[in-house]
Amino acid sequence: MIRHLHKSVSLTITTILLTGSVQPFATPHNTRRALSVAVGARFATPASLAENATVASPTAVIGKTTTSPKVPTKIIAQDHEFIKSDPDKRSYRAITLPNQLTALLVSDPTTDVEASSVHVRAGHFDDPPNRAGLAHFHEHMLFLGTEKYPKEEEYEEFLGSNGGMSNAYTDMEDTNYYFNVAPLDHDGEEKLQGGVSSALSGALDRFAQFFISPLFDESMLERELRAVNSEYLNGRTSDNWRNFQLLKHGSNKDHPFAKFGCGNYNTLTDGGVLKTKNGDDESVDTSDFGGGSSPREELVKFWTNKYHAGNLRLCVVGRASLDDLQELVEKTFGPVRPPPAGFIPNGIIDQIKAGILKTSSEEGSHLRDQNGDLIFQTEHMLYSPNVAFGPEQLGLIREVVPLIEARTIKIFSAVPPLDDPILSESRPFSVMSHLVGHESPGSLHHLLVEEGWINSLSSGVGISSSDFCLVNIAIALTPKGMRERDQVLAKTWQWLSLIKDAVGNDDHGLIEQHHNELNRISEIGFKFREMSDPTDFCSAAAEKLFDYEPSKLLLGSSETKKYDAEVTRAFLSRITPQNSLIVVTAPELEMEELESSSASARGKSWETEERYGAKYRQVRISDELLREWNHPTEIDARLRLPALNEFIPEDLSLRCDDEDSLKSFNPDVDYRKQQPDLIIDTPKLRMWHKMDRVFRVPKASIRLQLASPNLYRSPRSMTLNRIFQAVLKEDLNSFVYDASVAGCNYGISCVPSAYRLSVSGYSEKLPHLLDVVTSRIETLIAEMKEGEEAHPALARTFDKAKENLLRRTKNYVYDSPYETGSYNLRTLLETPVWHVNDYIQEMEGPDAELDPLTLRECAEAAEACLFGRSKTVALCIGNINEKESREVADVIQRHFIRKRPLLDEEVPRFRSLILPTKLEAMKMFGSVASEKVPLIYEALAHSESEENNSVELMMQTSSNHELGYEGLAIQELISTIAYNSAFNQLRTKEQLGYIVSAFGKKIAGGGNAFCVIVQSSSTLPPSIEESCLNWVEQFRQELEDMSEERLLMETNAVRASLLEKDVKLSEEISSVWNEILATIPHTHHFKNPVFDRLERFAEILTIGGNEEADSCSSIKTVAELKQKVLEFYDKYFMPNSPERRVVSSRVFNRKSKDIFEGNVGKPGYISSYDEERKLKQQLSSFPTAPYWK
Repeated sequence: MIRHLHKSVSLTITTILLTGSVQPFATPHNTRRALSVAVGARFATPASLAENATVASPTAVIGKTTTSPKVPTKIIAQDHEFIKSDPDKRSYRAITLPNQLTALLVSDPTTDVEASSVHVRAGHFDDPPNRAGLAHFHEHMLFLGTEKYPKEEEYEEFLGSNGGMSNAYTDMEDTNYYFNVAPLDHDGEEKLQGGVSSALSGALDRFAQFFISPLFDESMLERELRAVNSEYLNGRTSDNWRNFQLLKHGSNKDHPFAKFGCGNYNTLTDGGVLKTKNGDDESVDTSDFGGGSSPREELVKFWTNKYHAGNLRLCVVGRASLDDLQELVEKTFGPVRPPPAGFIPNGIIDQIKAGILKTSSEEGSHLRDQNGDLIFQTEHMLYSPNVAFGPEQLGLIREVVPLIEARTIKIFSAVPPLDDPILSESRPFSVMSHLVGHESPGSLHHLLVEEGWINSLSSGVGISSSDFCLVNIAIALTPKGMRERDQVLAKTWQWLSLIKDAVGNDDHGLIEQHHNELNRISEIGFKFREMSDPTDFCSAAAEKLFDYEPSKLLLGSSETKKYDAEVTRAFLSRITPQNSLIVVTAPELEMEELESSSASARGKSWETEERYGAKYRQVRISDELLREWNHPTEIDARLRLPALNEFIPEDLSLRCDDEDSLKSFNPDVDYRKQQPDLIIDTPKLRMWHKMDRVFRVPKASIRLQLASPNLYRSPRSMTLNRIFQAVLKEDLNSFVYDASVAGCNYGISCVPSAYRLSVSGYSEKLPHLLDVVTSRIETLIAEMKEGEEAHPALARTFDKAKENLLRRTKNYVYDSPYETGSYNLRTLLETPVWHVNDYIQEMEGPDAELDPLTLRECAEAAEACLFGRSKTVALCIGNINEKESREVADVIQRHFIRKRPLLDEEVPRFRSLILPTKLEAMKMFGSVASEKVPLIYEALAHSESEENNSVELMMQTSSNHELGYEGLAIQELISTIAYNSAFNQLRTKEQLGYIVSAFGKKIAGGGNAFCVIVQSSSTLPPSIEESCLNWVEQFRQELEDMSEERLLMETNAVRASLLEKDVKLSEEISSVWNEILATIPHTHHFKNPVFDRLERFAEILTIGGNEEADSCSSIKTVAELKQKVLEFYDKYFMPNSPERRVVSSRVFNRKSKDIFEGNVGKPGYISSYDEERKLKQQLSSFPTAPYWK
């Protein structure tokens, strides 16, 4: 499979619940993809890159600039002042422009990606009362044209043609915009304008206009209002969105946290009602905003008040020098309006400078109230006198009925903002969270797992704002744990009491030692922190400019802090039941007769939250429970604070600096391009090794795959091995938890064809970790084979693992419609493949009762896969030399490789089935579903509350083997261009839905396809499908009309993405390992990984190609490329092609059940898994040979 290159984006809000988190409202825009998207994978939902659109020229919003004497840009931090990690070779400069805009400039001459971000200290807390969601809507509208660049698609088109993408998100008090580009000109050579690439220069100029003169075109308002409304409707069937809004719903209505941040058509138009199409009537009058009013005036006010230089922070990463980048920023962002007189940003650094806040080093910073308690300066300061969570909103137990089967307890405790100067100087929450969430023997986690009550426990930040914070303890319960939730809560408060007592009476300094231990882990982590992706870095750094001195911005939260017992005690004093909200979530809460818990709202009336429909009830915590939880009469004897961590590395030396390594170093070699060496090549084991000389971090990774035909032999075998994986993970936790805290991690997974094992992190501790993991696998299997009576604790773990797997598998039916549609196509086109119902029947139902899964059988199934005959490959890479790698090989062979290896023909491999052409479908069915789509797969959404329909239109191309490098490259080029065109037509113009995408897809077994996905709450699948088909033909014309210059730009954009270098060691590890894994299904004829495969694809897209005899490229001119693109499109995608193979996967919401049922049994329609199985018996498969030689 070809590497996935794009930055994944999702429909996101503020990270709130440590499990199943929800993140900021995002408006994903143009995103470049790789040469493949795996079947069933989630995809980005980019916004428009429209061509040839007619654009009105409304009046731009331009803030008045005041005339003032010319002042120079001020440099506030030079490169030598920044505290950097050892691997960080970038150069930095922080500046303040004359208009008071602060910017961070980053020069990286080696980067393949240039990027920029603007962070605005304004979010949905700033929405006006009658326009909920305005900040989010405002973020959408900024992308739709400016005075200098009025075409709405100008920004996205420029980014797309330069190999880039853009995105944005709106949070509570912040909005973030960012983009990236490839710094190459379209002839493949870097083009400089005063040292700056033309890509970055052009992109930054267009980007800056968002903050200088946006249009807020009235004619585009209705369209984007519908887009936001569609985004809102998508979230109504998500428990994460429901829970977040319910938290807001229960807060103080006078605090801005209570606002409805996403917004919808009704709130944004101040009462308007969304008008929908009636049947085939395309004309809908939208001029009156559904009886509401236009939000444009409020948009202009919002922009005018919030989008000035004092309230923005900018970050730019580029290849150019710092001087050239500064000149570019001065030119592009210099015209941004300065802030109003006396403006002080809502940022810690600015407020300290203004004297509003005091640091702990200043006299008087430890202010106290009349009781002598510490006063935290930022707490309730900004929105005073309104408090988001005060006594009325806390001290409650809230019960919630989820959509999917999930059982959780979340304890939200109100504390001061964690960046308050007093708290940030000692960070008491870090050590508190570390101890609360610890998983070693003696911890709360270990006790609750041992009882079989929980699946996981974590501690972290739930909500973080500038004047309050909710920290939380998140506990995922088993059904048994839900029944025993009184005990779970009692033990939790006992654990907290134990920690508080230790802080208050720390005679031996244990808490301080844990604090210092975390400091040491942070020190090591920062010292060897690798450079991050430029796009992610820019987005984060722009925000950090509000809260960190520039010189410490890179260090950030890794800065070590001195332990302060007084502040720690004061912080922990806030973690009490009366200062907490306890949220209990479970489906069985509705069954009143099953409720016997004292921590229950039993007897209270159920209510429904108005925005997302969460069903809940709540009650105040009783005085009896308050007494019990505040002052436990006894603490479970099994609870004890953890010991100090023995896995913190001490030897941080680099193997590439060893004497022998230095002798063999060749300065003329580009070690980035050096391929791993095959150091062991036997029928039993093939192992590759590469010692790192590029990233220079004391980290390594050991990867192992054991391919076995036993794993996917049956649904039962796969189920048993998945259960074993979960049992092993829980069992190993007590052995390896400290290692994971200290930066060493292991992973074990079973995929349909193999077990995969990995250990990674600081190289000093990896051999020991590998030995611990492999040894325990052996002893665990032996113990499980002895049965339930010999090991009752393992039996409980086994039952819990089976229970969790069953729950997760059954929750599949609550996937989004487009995910369900994609899954149906996967089961149709892959073989062998087991359906989720096959797995469910192994764990639940009459057959499962007659022949239940057992502990012993689970061990035997795992043993057959792990220690039976296999095809084994391994990789040692990073800070590890060849001698150490061979020692790893000895461990692998001693533990796992005990029998003769598999023959090539015995290695498990999957096949990709071939869809029928129209003529072939006629022979199969006697008729076809429709003239353009002979085969249609229909399904009905499971949830009654699901409001969305979806369509995935899949057009199959051919096998990897037949397409070869050239065909696959052409398919990717088509997909890249199509992606934006489809979005512009189907989402922007036709407003079918918020989720729209077009992309290339790889199918297991060597098949390929091009897909169009639309999910809509307003349009039925047949109409969606018709629009998709019309676009397919329309896009053919767009390709034909495309100029050679534009095609060359698009081609070079894809090429630049393919050639993008790995930024950190972990990226190289993934790249190399994926190439090794790609060889496993094939015979010895194709056993050698093609580590330069991406470069070969890039060569195909290099016009003129390589004249050498073994060159993959035969394309000499753009005209020739265009001809090949059109021929490819005509052959596989056009309706008049005899070779077109197309299927439509439709999913109907429950309101459309009658339409779905009306199609059942019709020729060419599949409506069940049984009908799918019948059809698959008539389909042939693609050859499995790869495309490389």
